[in-house]
Amino acid sequence: MSLSAAARLVPLPVREWDEKTRAMLRGHVKSADRYLSGAPDAPAMPGVLGVLAHHPELAGAWLAYNGLLIERPTVDPRERELVILRVAWRSESDYEWAQHVRIATSLGVDAEQIEAVRYGPQAPVWSPVQRALLAMTDQLLDRHRVDDAVWAQLELHFDSRQLIELLFVAGSYLCLAMVFNSVALQPDPEQEERS
Repeated sequence: MSLSAAARLVPLPVREWDEKTRAMLRGHVKSADRYLSGAPDAPAMPGVLGVLAHHPELAGAWLAYNGLLIERPTVDPRERELVILRVAWRSESDYEWAQHVRIATSLGVDAEQIEAVRYGPQAPVWSPVQRALLAMTDQLLDRHRVDDAVWAQLELHFDSRQLIELLFVAGSYLCLAMVFNSVALQPDPEQEERS
């Protein structure tokens, strides 16, 4: 397991959020009022939001930006999730891995594919486009650029807008993984740990 024994930066409990922080969440998260209600049946605040609550201005900007990638994607969300899962696996981000296994599963990514993410583009389950997405992700993590051969494969399946989005997805989730790992964000109670 890659996490420290204890969180370095504990998610800020909702009861400690000021009105500015609450307004930030309401402006960027659809289910904000459910999280903030304080009702006995209110869902627990995800750890990522509690960590971001330590810096509401940055959180608002991040959630607006990330909301575009998640809520109004130009690429198939299942393909996006394969990229995110590969970033999470390679960066050893338990929190990100657990969150996105749940999201990918809800989008129809099957258990065999989730398992194959761990092995990368060489796993036999991948279609040519999925193989190219995972190769792109590995190259970005290893060399910070995509080589000509993989780029040519991606251009067969994605337009320029989608290509830019895919690069930003990989980079954005690497950024999140670095934050999660550095603050030692613990898995949310309902998440299964990375196996």
